[in-house]
Amino acid sequence: MLRFLKPGLGAAVFGVRLLVAFAAPPLAFAHEAHTPAQQAATTDEGAFLAENEAAMARMMSAMDVKPTGDIDRDFVAMMVPHHQGGIDMAVLELRYGKNEQLRRLAQEIIISQTQEIVAMKLAIGEQVAASVPAPKQAGPLPAHNHMSKSEETKK
Repeated sequence: MLRFLKPGLGAAVFGVRLLVAFAAPPLAFAHEAHTPAQQAATTDEGAFLAENEAAMARMMSAMDVKPTGDIDRDFVAMMVPHHQGGIDMAVLELRYGKNEQLRRLAQEIIISQTQEIVAMKLAIGEQVAASVPAPKQAGPLPAHNHMSKSEETKK
């Protein structure tokens, strides 16, 4: 069959069909991976999965920024919520995880991602808030405000 295909439209259509055929199954299953609570084996796992899903949704929503024309600011505007999402997920590992090695790694993620958020904001001239206490293992994750102080005062 392939020997009959000549470069041109027919080959392009065939290539697109192959791409769709191989890409469709992973895309179809991608959404299934994010249905947490119904697949949980324990109450803790259900809570972890639900809170993780909420953290991911917050992160994805906050990363959806309108381009400003300033690549550096746009980069920071997208990376800050990305890093905050990592922090939120690490807090959940501390809250629900049992593996001490992973819990230590989660603590390191919280520290390093927080430092990187501060460094990025400072690099573009944004003010950063004073230090806040480390997140506790109990209780819900706080809502995050990814605006700088200067953006808040403009409102």
